[in-house]
Amino acid sequence: MKGLRVVAALLICLITGAAATTTFEFSNKCSYSVWVATLSGANNPPLSQTGFHLPSSSSSSLTAPPAWSGRFWGRSFCSTDSSGHFSCLTGDCGTAQIPCNGAGGSPPATLIEITLGSNGNADFYDVSLVDGYNLPVAVGPIGGTGDCRLAGCQSDLNGKCPPELAVDGPGGLVIACKSACEAFGDPRYCCTGAYGTPSTCGPTNYSTLFKTACPMAYSYAYDDRTSTFTCVGPKSYTLTFCP
Repeated sequence: MKGLRVVAALLICLITGAAATTTFEFSNKCSYSVWVATLSGANNPPLSQTGFHLPSSSSSSLTAPPAWSGRFWGRSFCSTDSSGHFSCLTGDCGTAQIPCNGAGGSPPATLIEITLGSNGNADFYDVSLVDGYNLPVAVGPIGGTGDCRLAGCQSDLNGKCPPELAVDGPGGLVIACKSACEAFGDPRYCCTGAYGTPSTCGPTNYSTLFKTACPMAYSYAYDDRTSTFTCVGPKSYTLTFCP
């Protein structure tokens, strides 16, 4: 009987653990390929894939354990040279491989940031343009309760990017849009130094341009009030490129 109780307890743990995981469902609605990148936060385990190819009109998924936090972004204009060196013109990890292996993305890149709650606590999620923009994205929970709205930047900011922020690609095509902080390094745009508090760092003409195009995304460091969303108990999230 004792052995049966142990087996039953193990089964309960396995079932509970499986139910507690969260699934991230990725979808690429762009007319071109996207190479998804994943980066776990400090003291969080890496997901089963830290980077993968997501062809146009395809989907894929990853699971994360309870209380996981991290970020996702898409890389574009990627290729592998004759020596096998992989690189991307936007969002590159610098690993020379499709997996990012714990490396962050080179800005500008549109970031999806998620912190999963546990024990009934809410998840927090947002889409950030603080490091600039390269691809339109949207993230939203499936199920759950609370402010479980769709977050993201669904506009093509590359087409609206001021020349001084623009990153040119093949044929002069604008393939990404820098943040003003990245472009100029000015503390008033970076919310650093004398501008390092919410009261001293407010919207600028550049962040306002981003916010007008993408009202459901972070436009600068202290753009919290309309940019962070919470949801309690969702089982999965949809993450869509070119929604």
